[in-house]
Parts: sequence; structure tokens; C-alpha cells
Amino acid sequence: AWYVPCLASLETLQELCRKENLTCKSIGITNRSLKSYEVEYLCDYKVEEGKAYYLVKWKGWPESSNTWEPRKHLNCPLLVQNFLRDKNEYLSRGREGKAMKVRNHVKTLKPAIADYIVKKAKQRIALQRWKEELNRKKNHKAMILVENTVDLEGPPLDFYYINEYKPAPGINVLNGITTGCECADCPAEKCCPKEAGFILAYNKRKKLKIQPGLPIYECNSYCRCGPDCPNRIVQKGTPYSLCIFRTNNGRGWGVKTLQKIKTNSFVMEYVGEVITSEEAERRGQLYDNQGNTYLFDLDYDSDEFTVDAARYGNVSHFVNHSCDPNLQVFNVFIDNLDLRLPRIALFSTRTIKAGEELTFDYQMKGSIDLTSDSAEGLSPSKKRIRTVCKCGAVCCRGYLN
Repeated sequence: AWYVPCLASLETLQELCRKENLTCKSIGITNRSLKSYEVEYLCDYKVEEGKAYYLVKWKGWPESSNTWEPRKHLNCPLLVQNFLRDKNEYLSRGREGKAMKVRNHVKTLKPAIADYIVKKAKQRIALQRWKEELNRKKNHKAMILVENTVDLEGPPLDFYYINEYKPAPGINVLNGITTGCECADCPAEKCCPKEAGFILAYNKRKKLKIQPGLPIYECNSYCRCGPDCPNRIVQKGTPYSLCIFRTNNGRGWGVKTLQKIKTNSFVMEYVGEVITSEEAERRGQLYDNQGNTYLFDLDYDSDEFTVDAARYGNVSHFVNHSCDPNLQVFNVFIDNLDLRLPRIALFSTRTIKAGEELTFDYQMKGSIDLTSDSAEGLSPSKKRIRTVCKCGAVCCRGYLN
């Protein structure tokens, strides 16, 4: 037997079932629920004979089934609140530089206003589903939030969340480890970093103590030490709740922390597809035509491989560039000692306040040819068109390359 995945959403399938009066237990449409009604969002507003009515989009029903309902029949205060906020947001926006006066007592809404409200409602639902998907797929305890108060942009259409490198055929990102340390209490004299010829990267508070450019060797799956070992930091994933948000200055999506982050703390790992540098060059030319790319050269020991986070990645996919960043790139080795394939970790360079955007310098060592959603930073080594930097830092270099 064979099958193909269905590309339709659950809501679309439910709408089709209700439209055709069909039941399907696997998607929650039974004889009992076939005629059930739940408000999904509010589409429009009018006043007739002194009564306020809302046009309701019913969850799991096609838009052709929308109905006008009196306010007193609606037990959805949050959806009403969203509707009124979206309406006022549209009305209060400046038109040709002149703000419009918000009127709370209107009998009907103009089609443009109703259209905007529906688009915002659909966006809110799409972003909520995306947030739930991201949190289902992540492998760390901290939460991922999504926020867009700037425009009508929804989730990226061709992005898939992963937690670790996705190697291209023929590339092995797990090799070189056959034994681990025998420490009962790391770090001992023969712990993993010393075996590799380096010092332990972390202090007793589990904060980074080495200088940029030096590698991090963490304990691996063969080591005797347990999960509380002080030399297991990056492998546990980000400990901070983060928010993917829409920037208001044309830089596309960005990432901000929802918690205070102390200096020299691990924040996140940069992951994506691991491809050869030759393939990266081919993709880079295609990405240039699209105006963005997410190529990150693994050049710790050589330049044979590149991480491409354009389609596959984690939260770091959305981190923007800054000429005065608060994150620094470090090369990490855990279950793979191949110097050509380090893992890429981002550590804080200073204390970062809750609500502050996370950034790193795309020209940092090891971060060649990496760009953001709309910043399009390009490596100088690629000799491509110079791109204006929008980071806004006092020390901004003016260009990303």
C-alpha cells in the first residue's frame, strides 16, 4: 500500500465535509458535530434598528456559511476585542501623513476596513498555528513565541523547523567519536577538552570563559558523566524563551529574548542543511536573484562545507545582523570530532535585557555569507553587490559586506 500526504489543512477538510454533509471521525466530524458552531473570527459589523450585528466566520465551515449575529448571541469577548482593536488600528493609521479620527459609533464599515480585519484575523490564526508547530518540533524546554504587530505578513511558506544539522546525501555529521571521558565529576584531568588539547570552555557558573576563535569541546554520548555535567551546555538547547517578531524598519523577521540573558551565556545553535561548498556556491547564485540567502561557511579548519538555513533551520534562521551585536559565534564539537564539521553556537557578549532583539555580526569569523530574512547580508569573500546595512548601530559600517 502507498499513500501521499494531504496538503489541505484540517480546517479546509472540515469545511469540505460540512459543505457536502459528510462525516469523518479522523478529522473530528461526526454526526453529532456535523452541525456544531464555534466562532472562528468576526468579519464585519453593522447597526440595524439600534442593534449591533457582527458577521461571523464559523470554525470548520466555509465562508459561504457566514452569518450576521447580534452581539448578545456571541460568547467570545476576546474575538470581539481583537475585532475592535484591528478596526481602530486601521482607522488610526495615517493616510498621506494625516491621521484619521477614530469613530467608535459607526453603522457600517467600509469594505476596505472589513477586508483588513479579516486579513488580520486570518494572520492571527496562521501565526498561532505556526507557534504551536514550532513548539511541537523543538527539543528544548523553553518556549518559542511569534508576534507581528507591524504588517500582514504570515508564517514563511517554505521553512521547516529542525533541531540539528540536516546533512545532504554523502555527508556524515556524526563520526569521529568512539569513546568518552571517564570522569565521575567533570572536569577532571582527562576530560574531553584536555584530551583535544584545549581548556574547558565553561566556568563553575556554566558561563563561557574562553576567547572567540577557540573551540568548545563538550562531553559526548560515550562519556560517563550524567546530564548535569557542567560540560554539557550547547547540547541541551536554548534555555531561554524567545520570540520571533516582525521588525518595523524593513529587516523582515527578527528574534528577541523574553528573559534576561547574562554575559557569556549560551543562547542558541545555528542549524540547517549541511552541503558542500560547491553546492553552496550554486545555491548562492540562485539566492542572489531572490535577494536573500542563509549560507554559513563552516570554515574552522577548512571550507569544504556550508550550512544552508534557507529552508531548514531553527529560531536562529530569523536572527538579524548588527554591527554592534550581542551574540558571538563559537565552534563546538560534541559527538563529531571532524574539524570540517563543527556545530555553530551563539553566546551572549553582554547582558541582554528581556525584550531586547538578538543579533550577531554576519562578518564574524565563521559566519561568512549568512543573511537575514530581508537584510540580505553578503560575504565580502563572494564579491557580490554591496548591501546597505539597516542595523541602526552607532558604529554601523554602512554596508553588510
